[in-house]
Amino acid sequence: MKKSFPIIFLFIVCFSLVAFQCEDNNDTSKTQEEERKELSNLKTNIETLANASICDETTECKYIALGSKPCGGPWSYLIYSTSINVDELENLVKDYNKKEAAFNTKWGVFSDCAFVLPPSKVNCENNSCLPIY
Repeated sequence: MKKSFPIIFLFIVCFSLVAFQCEDNNDTSKTQEEERKELSNLKTNIETLANASICDETTECKYIALGSKPCGGPWSYLIYSTSINVDELENLVKDYNKKEAAFNTKWGVFSDCAFVLPPSKVNCENNSCLPIY
């Protein structure tokens, strides 16, 4: 009996710790409106970066899928030139698309399921990249 006492005591202590652990009432989850505002701010930063780009020739012009529709696919295609930090832009867009997809799932967002076509090409005109559809 003396040998089993430490085991029983340890079992009771462990059980008590699990059964009576304090609940964490610090709910830090954001409201739908707060998350929507964060997405909007991130999108504005992305668009500002892309709009700062200039081009000298068409080969510098690119596009990237922006956003995540609830049915799948992007909301639009963002036009930019390689005169900006392309890695930064791609990382911001990847982060935005991931966050918007999570937002859509979390809040049960819905939309049309129309497929958005990318531009057939992008031309440089007057130092700006312009999509051709």
